[in-house]
Amino acid sequence: MTILESQPATTVPNTAEDILAAVRAIAPELRDRSVEIEQNRRLPADVVELIRGAGVFRMGFAKEQGGPDLTSVEQTRVLEALSYGDTSAGWCGMIGMDSGLYSAYLSPSAVREMFPTPDMVTGGLINPNGRAERVPGGYRLSGHWNLGSGITHADWVSAGAFTCTNGEQDVNEHGNPNWRVLLVRPGEVKMIDTWHATGLAGSGSIDYEMDDVFVPEEHTFSFGKPLSRTGPLAAPDALMRKMPGVPLGAARAALDYVREMARTKVNRMTGQAWADDYRIQFALGECEMDFLTMRHAVYGSIEHKWSRLESGIAYTDLTAEERVETVLLAVKAFRGALDIVRRLYDLLATTSIYKPSPMDRWLRDLNTMCQHVMAQDVIVQSAGAYLLGGKPRFPFAVGITE
Repeated sequence: MTILESQPATTVPNTAEDILAAVRAIAPELRDRSVEIEQNRRLPADVVELIRGAGVFRMGFAKEQGGPDLTSVEQTRVLEALSYGDTSAGWCGMIGMDSGLYSAYLSPSAVREMFPTPDMVTGGLINPNGRAERVPGGYRLSGHWNLGSGITHADWVSAGAFTCTNGEQDVNEHGNPNWRVLLVRPGEVKMIDTWHATGLAGSGSIDYEMDDVFVPEEHTFSFGKPLSRTGPLAAPDALMRKMPGVPLGAARAALDYVREMARTKVNRMTGQAWADDYRIQFALGECEMDFLTMRHAVYGSIEHKWSRLESGIAYTDLTAEERVETVLLAVKAFRGALDIVRRLYDLLATTSIYKPSPMDRWLRDLNTMCQHVMAQDVIVQSAGAYLLGGKPRFPFAVGITE
């Protein structure tokens, strides 16, 4: 039985308002099961179905494909609410919904064949860790990829690769290696259980391998060539725009947890209520100030870029400042969320270190997600280089795909 065949026969929400409401409704259950999710080292099958049934995985599909056609702001809000319940669930939701975003770069016939419903999940890695040899009708794919978030419950596994012809690496018109993303069925992938991680333990981000797997041409794509849609979700940075929802949701959960605790907690040595303690008041106020600042900046930048692209201008017509703004603020969200949770962790002192406290898990989850390339210095360098007309080390971060 496939994942789709086991799906409950219920109507999946298909508007931004309904999907957000559905995610908020399941968030308490996800919070209650966070320890189980972490110990399982991947999302349990019924948790995957909860997320699927809430409409999360369909968020990137266009209306003509049966999806809700959510804006990047709406996607981010949903992922923030999902991560508020459980960070690993939010991370897998963020990765899994890329099915609809990838569909922009596939032909309409391939989208119909590969995604008969908009609730199908994609997992894996787009970095070109593989080698795709051109053959009649497609490619023979080999390689080893790590950090395959969500592939344990995926319907399609993504794998980035450089293409080759007759054993020689292809180069594009700019003289760079030709990069494509190939989508394969999980049954063609050797999954390697390497995911014994500090944080995001429930994301099932295992390694995977393929050896000489045939992939039809129509199941592959380049981010530089949309084939099925136009507009803001066909721009190369669409995958990255909604990512800050995950750290923002985790930080919001931690803030609410500590605030609720502080309302009733009393210092056992002095008898002073935490609610009346200047140190506690200032620490929470400062963390709240920092959270609101970065959250409004993130959403404001996404909204601005969306409105510009929706007006009909090409991505290449954005100013340099507009191209780097969202990605720099995404880095700030990852790092800022970690900083907030670290300060809250220290505020609770020894209370934080015991496993029943979710503070320990939130800190480890954010530490782990900040090892992702989207929170690394290379993103900041790439933005700075682009502003100066220099060479970005990670050009995809600023929308350069070739």
